[in-house]
Amino acid sequence: MLAGNWQARRAEQKRMLGEQFDQALRSPPIAFAPGADTAGLIHKHVAVRGHFIAARTVLLDNKLRQGRPGYEVVTPLRLGSSEWHVLVDRGWIAAPLSRASLPDVRTPVNELEIDGLALERLPHALETGTAPKGAVRQNVDIGAFAAETGLRLEPLVIEQRSESHDGLARDWPRPDFGVEKHQSYALQWYSFAALAVILLIVLSTRRAPGS
Repeated sequence: MLAGNWQARRAEQKRMLGEQFDQALRSPPIAFAPGADTAGLIHKHVAVRGHFIAARTVLLDNKLRQGRPGYEVVTPLRLGSSEWHVLVDRGWIAAPLSRASLPDVRTPVNELEIDGLALERLPHALETGTAPKGAVRQNVDIGAFAAETGLRLEPLVIEQRSESHDGLARDWPRPDFGVEKHQSYALQWYSFAALAVILLIVLSTRRAPGS
C-alpha cells in the first residue's frame, strides 16, 4: 500500500507539473537578461532578442515527422550586443531524398525576437562511438558545444514557438511527464495489496477447522 500511495502521489505531482507547463505556454513570455540566473526558467515561456549565428547551425539527425525523416535545426542566437548566446531548437526540416545532400536551411540575418519553451537540454539520442563534430549530429551537449565553438552559452535551450518565416515546422509534441506510468505502477501495487488480503482471508478460513 505504501508503494502504491507513493506512486499515486508521484502521478499527482506529474499531473500538476503538466498543468503548470500548459499554463506557462499560455502566459506572456518572460524576457531574461544575458548571463542572469536561468534556473527558474526551465519549462517556462521565454523570449530573447538577438542574431542567429548561421555558421554554427547543427542538424540533429533521425527526427521523424509523420513517418518522414528529417532534421531538427539548432542554431546559436547571440543575445543583443552581449557576449552571451543561447541554443535555439528552431524546428524541423525534411531530409532530401539523397543522404548525400543536406537540406537548405534559411536563417534570418536581421535581429529578431524568439519566444519559446526553455528546456534544460536538448533531447538525447542513443549514440555509439565518438560523437561527430560536423554539421550533422545525433546530439548536442551545451557544455561540450561551448567548449568546441568558444561561444559563451546560456545553460538552457529554447524550443522555438514563434514564427521566423524560415520554412521550418514547429509542431512540437507535448513533453511526457510520466503521469500514466506512475498511475499504472500505483494500480499494480494496489492490486498486489488486494491480492495479499484475499490470500490471507482464504488461508485463515482453511486453517479455521483445525484451530
